[in-house]
Amino acid sequence: MSAQGDGGHLRKALGPVMLWGLGVGYVISGEYFGWNLGLPTGGSYGMLIATVLVTVMYVSFVFSYTELACAIPRAGGAFVYCERAFGPLGGALGGLSQLIEFVFAPPAIAMAIAAYIGQRVSGVPVEGVAIAAYVLFSALNAWGVKQAVTFELVVTVLAVAELLLFVGLTLPHFDVQAFARDPLPHGAFGVFECLPFAIWFYLAIEGVANAAEEAHDPQRDVARGFGSAMLTLVVLALLVFFSAVGVAGWGAIVVDPHTGESSDAPLPLALAHVVGRDSAMYSLLLGVGLLGLVASFHGILLAAARATFEFGRSGYLPSVVGSVHAQTGTPRVALAVNLGLGVVAILTGRTGEIITLACFGALMLYILSMAALMRLRRTEPELPRPFRALGFPYVAMTALVIASICLLAMIWTQPGVASVFGVALAVGLAYRQRVARREQHPCGLDGEGG
Repeated sequence: MSAQGDGGHLRKALGPVMLWGLGVGYVISGEYFGWNLGLPTGGSYGMLIATVLVTVMYVSFVFSYTELACAIPRAGGAFVYCERAFGPLGGALGGLSQLIEFVFAPPAIAMAIAAYIGQRVSGVPVEGVAIAAYVLFSALNAWGVKQAVTFELVVTVLAVAELLLFVGLTLPHFDVQAFARDPLPHGAFGVFECLPFAIWFYLAIEGVANAAEEAHDPQRDVARGFGSAMLTLVVLALLVFFSAVGVAGWGAIVVDPHTGESSDAPLPLALAHVVGRDSAMYSLLLGVGLLGLVASFHGILLAAARATFEFGRSGYLPSVVGSVHAQTGTPRVALAVNLGLGVVAILTGRTGEIITLACFGALMLYILSMAALMRLRRTEPELPRPFRALGFPYVAMTALVIASICLLAMIWTQPGVASVFGVALAVGLAYRQRVARREQHPCGLDGEGG
């Protein structure tokens, strides 16, 4: 390993296969749950339109964002790129948006883990299981990056295989009439309301960039890992959507028939219409499907810790947050900070709102990152770019425009969560200004690779 795990340096332990595992693992829980919560407002057609729009945005984003990840391989990801392009204030805004996304996505996934367990073990305390999962996988992340990413790769491969098995069992039972039942319950307006849940199909793929500093060869490995992960996720998202909704209509995968409440486990609900709850295949989906949630939960914890760590290393948070454990080479303090915030979010019990808040952070990150990419092309034309954004500037502009439309639509349809997001940004920026005045330095980064 070419870097030591002490001071403020992360160890280099990742190759392209592991980066693929991280990229798919960060996101794959989005195929298992969350997206179904958009169906009551969008219906099958509305959700499909939103999913296609969001897929175009993410493909455009990834093949543009990869240029930044390869040119400036730092753990802070969007935080570093925005600061280099727009200065400390722009960096703070990009970094805060990234933190909101990565810190609030894991609590929603932890609640889904508890929901999947609750499908087989009745009466389990949902919040207790979710918090226990948080503690367990934060500890695994603290153990060591190579151990954490190896575990991530194994559970991701199993989760992909399980999704393909689910599709193989349900897609032959696709019913056009069931799929088209009540397709636009709220008309065209519903398309906008279900955008955050379509985003959940791909949320956090950009976390690959936060692991770039730990790649053996960032300039080559990150591009390969990013591209292959995005292709895998597009195929899985579309297959899962059609196979799950097409079995018995969207209503069958939104509400748990036993509790009458919104479900965080739509795939078991769909499969129950095909094989029954007592079948071995149903049990297998619950068991291995749980690993899909674990893959995303564990992976985003890894990315979130790197984002929080970079904030501390750069002076935007207390310096202890930017420390690395000497023996393990992992940002243990950053992991502990995120654990505390995650537990608070879990105790609110608001999975849908937490997902939406994470999506607000993601969309702001995408807008700022694409703007940073275009600005750096003008201000630093000589910056080494081992991977150059495909179709620049048109593809990057496509991602920026669609992300802006999605953000405005979410502000319109989710004003309450938008207000929480705005307050979080304001508090974070105020803290940054206070730190800058106290320390009398701009918290700049040199932007060089790890």
